[in-house]
Amino acid sequence: MFEDFEQRMVEIYGERGREWLTRLPETLSLCARRWSLTVMPHFEDLSYNYVAPVLQEDGTPAVLKVGVPNPELTSEIESLKIFDGDGIARLLDSDDDLGAMLIERLTPGDTLLSVEDDEEATSIAVGVMRNLWKPAPEVHPFPTAERWFLGLERLRKTFDGGTGPFDRALVERAESMYSELLISMGERALIHGDLHHENILSNEGRSGDQNGAREPWLAIDPKGLVAEREYEVGVWLYNPLPQLLEYPDPKAVTARRVAQFTEELGFDRQRVVASWGLSQAVLSAWWSYEGEGHGWEPAMAVAETYAGL
Repeated sequence: MFEDFEQRMVEIYGERGREWLTRLPETLSLCARRWSLTVMPHFEDLSYNYVAPVLQEDGTPAVLKVGVPNPELTSEIESLKIFDGDGIARLLDSDDDLGAMLIERLTPGDTLLSVEDDEEATSIAVGVMRNLWKPAPEVHPFPTAERWFLGLERLRKTFDGGTGPFDRALVERAESMYSELLISMGERALIHGDLHHENILSNEGRSGDQNGAREPWLAIDPKGLVAEREYEVGVWLYNPLPQLLEYPDPKAVTARRVAQFTEELGFDRQRVVASWGLSQAVLSAWWSYEGEGHGWEPAMAVAETYAGL
């Protein structure tokens, strides 16, 4: 529902969000004129940006994504430029001031949730990761793993040094592991930062372009994060939520995924599951609490699963 989207924008951005919503029709018109687009009704499930299918002047389908200009949106635009369509939907054009992106449309665009075999889905994700990752630029505007994990410091400050509704032992373990990970972090890369099942779409109707044929599965919506490559796996391990917790044996699924990543990417098992996996699950729970005040319980439940591994 568009009303839910409007409410979310106001909750996140306050009066700035209200003003952005008021200007949205004008912004869409500006984008349509600039890029000679026919803008169609927006996609049903809007989250933090207005996203709609469009037709370019020559009839080629694309996607128009518009958001409140902010550092995260800028990071997405800049990362898409560097990824340059490798393992991800291609950025066709952008306008930082408008907070607008014109992006290649993937068809049929089914999410990776449509692949019921979890081992197959994980293998597809591995392929996307390999195609996507780029060496980290020496100078860049992107967030880093260090900056993201400052969230755990905010958690402590919020609860006067305590952990509030979050399990103290899990928070302390995440903090300890995070400190060790930073000290021993390997080569930095530009990674997606939020690569889960709903951010990988099918592209079976693909056609070639100047860079050749497109892959059958491509990522969308990158955060653009600079961290070691192992960080990327942590996000995958605690998704999809809450569906992962509804599997007959979530612990066995997680263990099998870890074995896949260890074998197919050559990652260290301990670093993947007991470190980045658990730490990111706790951090994700905090972000849910910090941003919306609810919805944090599933991520903490997955963190408990990691602790058992």
